[in-house]
Amino acid sequence: MHPTENVSKGGRQAAPRARLGGEKPEAQLASFIRKFEPSVAKLIRDCRSEIRKTLPSAIELVYDNYNFFVIGYSSTERASDCIVSIAAAANGVGLSFYWGANLPDPTGILQGSGKQNRFIRITNLKVLRMPEVIGLVKMAAAQGKTALKAGGVGRLVIKSVSSRQRPRRRTANTA
Repeated sequence: MHPTENVSKGGRQAAPRARLGGEKPEAQLASFIRKFEPSVAKLIRDCRSEIRKTLPSAIELVYDNYNFFVIGYSSTERASDCIVSIAAAANGVGLSFYWGANLPDPTGILQGSGKQNRFIRITNLKVLRMPEVIGLVKMAAAQGKTALKAGGVGRLVIKSVSSRQRPRRRTANTA
């Protein structure tokens, strides 16, 4: 079974879910990423691959919203169960920790000062591969309200697509 297909609790294939725009989720995701500058698009794809290695059973929740393009990694299809998200805009890519304010951060790499969310700017794949970043991702997963499945492969779910969006590529105004 392909990871983007739906499976019921009994392991049987569930009825197909209506797709936003009628395309398969992987094709939709690829079209969202193509909106970005080639270097940013590559970084998004590379980040997705790295997070998948760390959280292989997580459900990928995709939001192509007004301000940001987001791929959230969650134990369920509820956004409130999100562990981390890749968030991208014309000015770059970040790794957002949904409940980051609750994470110990002895090296001080988490940015932000809100009551809940913290983030790390991802300028290249080396940042995501840093042991302290991988450790934070694993801690965030361990502290989640709903545990990730111990095995298996997650699936891709397109949650929302906004009809109006900020430019995904740098323009004279966003440079």
